[in-house]
Amino acid sequence: MPEPSTPLQPRPTGAGVFIVRNPQSGRDVIRRDPSEVIAERLPDARVHELLDDEALADVVADALAGDHPPAVLGVLGGDGSVSRMAHQARRHGLPLLVLPGGTFNHFARSIGVDTVDAAIDALVAGEGMPVTAAEVSTGAGEPVTVLNAVSVGTYPQVIAEREDRMDRMGKWLGGVAATWRALRDAVPVVIAQEGRRAKVWSVFVSVGRNAPDRVAMMQRQTVHDPLLDVRIHHARGSRLRAVASLAFGRRTIAILRAVGLMPPDSDVERLVVREFTVAVRTPDGAPSVYVHDGELEEQAPAGYRLHCVVVPDAVRVYAPTSAQT
Repeated sequence: MPEPSTPLQPRPTGAGVFIVRNPQSGRDVIRRDPSEVIAERLPDARVHELLDDEALADVVADALAGDHPPAVLGVLGGDGSVSRMAHQARRHGLPLLVLPGGTFNHFARSIGVDTVDAAIDALVAGEGMPVTAAEVSTGAGEPVTVLNAVSVGTYPQVIAEREDRMDRMGKWLGGVAATWRALRDAVPVVIAQEGRRAKVWSVFVSVGRNAPDRVAMMQRQTVHDPLLDVRIHHARGSRLRAVASLAFGRRTIAILRAVGLMPPDSDVERLVVREFTVAVRTPDGAPSVYVHDGELEEQAPAGYRLHCVVVPDAVRVYAPTSAQT
């Protein structure tokens, strides 16, 4: 992929900016429709609403093949949409504009972009920086760009169950039901890493060093740290602890730790590396899946080999100057 080197340019009217909006992102979250903000502040930007039968890569390819190819790729959506657009930005050597439009917006928050207006402010001023990412692969195909974290085990099992229920219950209620189901049915997975085998509830791989008290690392803590922070939760405790360990809010973690529901430090192994490879085998009947940036990836039932490698300065992102520390 091309190396990001060209300085970011101010785009005061949005000229040269191509924004893809994912209307499915954050649909359970009540918020003001940002379309009016984008139209008012970036009148020269092109906005494309992603249809159910469209692939983001195809939409970007069509835009780049047109008479006026974009100079900036923007995305209005959640973490999954942002990571997929970041992959396209890396592939084509273009900067990325992140317009938060999902439920959690983990990556947007990590770069100091809490609102659509904040993202547009950075674009208008030409503020931003290259950020570290990771590449994840499970076979001979093209590696996937990851901005926040990768996970195997209990969390992907919960996400898989939530996906099955979303059409009937919505994302939030589906998530509650999936978590309740995990309290009864979550199963450990077997991993093999550097000649060792272990039964674990989960493995999380964060881009950059993360908070030491967390098992579930959903949101990165730094934007430049060229390392992977790995947390392996060994299956020595109950399902209740396995599900409790998925908490990522600081206050929630503190409460769960105070009442003894978080796993003890002795159950959680931590590695800080530049590259991480693990073979994963799921029990019969359990979904063979992993998750990156909230995106569920199905794998062969017999198991798979997950390879993660850190990529410094992977993609240029518009962001406020305050986030560049």
